[in-house]
Amino acid sequence: MWVQVRTMDGKKSEQVDGLSKLTKIEDFRELVMEKFGVECSLQRLFFRGKQMEDGHSLFDYNVGLNDIIQLLERRSMPTEVVPASKTDKHNIPSDTDSGIDTKENNTEMSKVGDEVLEEQNETYKNQGLYTINQLIDAKDEATGAWFEAKVQNVLNQSSESSSSSSVTYEVKFDDYDETRNLSEKLIRPRARKLLEWDEINVCDKLMVNYNLDCPNQRGFWYDCIVLNKKSRRTIRELTVELILGSDKTVAPCKILFVEEVFAIESPGQESTPITNEDSIKRKTEKEPDCTHCGDNPHRKCKECGCHVCGEKRAFDRTLLCDECNLPFHTFCLDPPLEELPSDDDWYCPLCRNDPNVIVTAGEKLKESKKKSKMKSATSETERDWGKGMACVGRSKICTIVPSNHCGPIPGVSVGTLWKYRVQVSEAGVHRPHVSGIHGKESDGAYSIVLSGGYEDDEDDGDKFTYTGSGGRDLSGNKRTAEQSCDQILTKNNMAIARSCYAKVDVKHGAQSNDWKKSRPIRVVRNYKGGKHSKYSPEEGNRYDGIYKVVKYWPEKGKSGFIVWRYLFRRDDKEPAPWTKQGKKKIKELGLTMQYPDGYLEAQKNANNDENEKQGKKRKRKSSIETDLTKKKKLAQYVMSADIQKLMKSDVENHKLWNEVKECTKEGQKVFLDKIQNLFSCVCCQDLVVQPVTTLCKHNMCKSCLQRSFKAEVYSCPMCRTELGKDYKLQVNSALQSILTRLFPGYENGR
Repeated sequence: MWVQVRTMDGKKSEQVDGLSKLTKIEDFRELVMEKFGVECSLQRLFFRGKQMEDGHSLFDYNVGLNDIIQLLERRSMPTEVVPASKTDKHNIPSDTDSGIDTKENNTEMSKVGDEVLEEQNETYKNQGLYTINQLIDAKDEATGAWFEAKVQNVLNQSSESSSSSSVTYEVKFDDYDETRNLSEKLIRPRARKLLEWDEINVCDKLMVNYNLDCPNQRGFWYDCIVLNKKSRRTIRELTVELILGSDKTVAPCKILFVEEVFAIESPGQESTPITNEDSIKRKTEKEPDCTHCGDNPHRKCKECGCHVCGEKRAFDRTLLCDECNLPFHTFCLDPPLEELPSDDDWYCPLCRNDPNVIVTAGEKLKESKKKSKMKSATSETERDWGKGMACVGRSKICTIVPSNHCGPIPGVSVGTLWKYRVQVSEAGVHRPHVSGIHGKESDGAYSIVLSGGYEDDEDDGDKFTYTGSGGRDLSGNKRTAEQSCDQILTKNNMAIARSCYAKVDVKHGAQSNDWKKSRPIRVVRNYKGGKHSKYSPEEGNRYDGIYKVVKYWPEKGKSGFIVWRYLFRRDDKEPAPWTKQGKKKIKELGLTMQYPDGYLEAQKNANNDENEKQGKKRKRKSSIETDLTKKKKLAQYVMSADIQKLMKSDVENHKLWNEVKECTKEGQKVFLDKIQNLFSCVCCQDLVVQPVTTLCKHNMCKSCLQRSFKAEVYSCPMCRTELGKDYKLQVNSALQSILTRLFPGYENGR
């Protein structure tokens, strides 16, 4: 196994190989010292926010294949003393040195400023339409709504002009702790007259309450024009057109609060300006602090009241959790607290962590309860299963088809080879890491792996008998064991049985009358099956195509216990990889062993280190070095005439198709990978389905663009080019046809 070690500044990164899950941190430090030249005592290693300490292994920190570990080098603090002359504050001249009293000077300046402001207010207060302390309505240009406010001060922007247009007002809003400077165009007298239903007429300009986001709730106050007015025996309906600005209106809008309609006051028409606080107070949108109880003081609530009893009392004995922000009475806790805690941070019983598990700065990692019970924690064996690759996690997931996809995987040809099972999972051919059967009891099987784990297996290439799972005691962290009980037709065994084109029989089994109608199952052969079969690969895992279940039955195996047997037959258009036609096609497509990222480099470095330790003068090139150095001759991928014709018809993407055509020299795999990379949707990160080619030559799924337009975002998700509200989402049929031909069935489940 290998990992990547990177410095904190990201300037240097090195690959450290020859590791396993059981590698100790102190041993890992020595490998890092060889790569970076940093002594072990000066290394601070971090992985996923945790500082790695000696005495633990990589397994304790869940370090996986090709993970990144950060390196911080400790440095000793400089002991140089800063000269006093550099920090002498007396070298800087101050007001005290010049004989000026700063406090008295500030007081005199503030008095002069107040006198100047009073003179300006006296000069300008009579130039505008509104006076100081007058109650008004102020308009917010961003929303177009009117809010209750009060004139705080009268200002003037130009001393040369005395017209009212140059006067601005310092306005303070009633419901918000905010002050703004507004012109007279955004101010008018406070609405005072509440209109009755009979006083409202069509085409009148009024002020109403409306919520643009939630029309069924109270909102802000807007100007409107009455469009329709209906009155029934118990219901009154008022439809208006909201005026949000000079060029922006919203219609039609049904007013919820028809009994709260105000007349609009015109500037300068009121006989006496409103200067008292006894005017009618309008109700505006105000969400309650607690959405559960609506701020009802008489209702018990465990969100705004005590989270234990729900009562809203004894606030001086209430604690707020610094994690979840829920309140708790000190006398409701278990055990109750007699006095408030002195700590600045307090956590409730729901958020408090076990202090024995918390790792503070500089402390060593504590073993979790789960890992302390595992066999690896108490076992003294030094055997390393799989050299760190047996339990490595996936670095990518196949998204081109869903996990329950039945049939071949688009882009994966028969004869494809992978070094490890995890790569087979990443390709989507066989999803489980360890299990040999992938399927659901209620749906059927999707894929199986032949690894020679059962002595009853028989393999003849185009047909083979497969033994079901179960009947083995794998307790004690065992990877394999002998048959110890009878197998039952449930779970994975039932999944294979349901794939057979016959009625399910849990006692005697069944045989299909037409086995070609059975459900297609992908078959992967592992090199371990070579002890029972000559058709298994010499190394790694190989995809051998589609097989179908002919029949299944129970019988007594060689171990003396009942096992379920399944007869499979091959039903694939592509030739088998062990035939002449199959070997020829594998050579044409350039299907060679696929290794994980960084595997070949790690093995090469390990071989070089081993040769240096042994001190050999003559070094033979290993197979890994050969794979790295030699240039493999790959047969050029030949596109069919239909695909070439469709590429020419897709004029909008001709530049992308030219890039794709250049990859045909490197084989089918590189060709298909290039298409998946160039034609992936930036929104869902998958191969585009029903592709829409925008004006800016980007391809997105039609459903992804529809969601974007529904959210009122009418720009390209890739480059933000404005498309417009009326842009037609037309599917690129030529591109869709090419993708369907190259990746048949990829759009299923999308």
